[in-house]
Amino acid sequence: MNASLLLSSFVAFFALVNPIQKILLVSTLKQNFNRKELNYISLKSSLTALVILIFFLFLGELIFHYVFHIQLYAFKITCGIVLMINGLLGLQKGNFLQIDGKMRIDDLTAVPIALPMIAGPATITAAVTFTANYGRVNTILSIFLALLINYLLMLAAPRIGSVLIRHNFMNALIRITGLIVATIGLQMIFDGLGSYIQYLGTI
Repeated sequence: MNASLLLSSFVAFFALVNPIQKILLVSTLKQNFNRKELNYISLKSSLTALVILIFFLFLGELIFHYVFHIQLYAFKITCGIVLMINGLLGLQKGNFLQIDGKMRIDDLTAVPIALPMIAGPATITAAVTFTANYGRVNTILSIFLALLINYLLMLAAPRIGSVLIRHNFMNALIRITGLIVATIGLQMIFDGLGSYIQYLGTI
């Protein structure tokens, strides 16, 4: 285990997880769920995301190439579209989720919070590809650390959200974060298209 590689991998993963979005998300859920339910949502979604990322870290390449014959560029483009739509929702509507009154908490924690908001297209792609650059141990530790800090921030989100609302920052931050998320999604689409063009050049 290399400390420098671990730090680099962790910083990259932490940025991709985007905890600011999760803080704002949990804060906006206060009107639909009580504190105990919010804590459950934070824990369940974090554990689900952890399982998804570790699964793709070990089996992602096998699943993509040998089971479903999916190229990484196709995955990037598809997930980039999902992420961009999610970001545009925050930008236009002022929230990242539209809660249906019939929606169960367990359904909510799996989709869309765990996937794609925490274990999103960027983090899944990183889980698949980071082992080549940073090593498997460093990548696994980075995932654990990034999700742990993200989980702790989600637990603190109601208090953080109350401060933001009191000072009239909440709506602006949600829309700014939505713009950033949409831009990341668009960049992932461009990256996927670039990889596809390179692939065409090798045929």
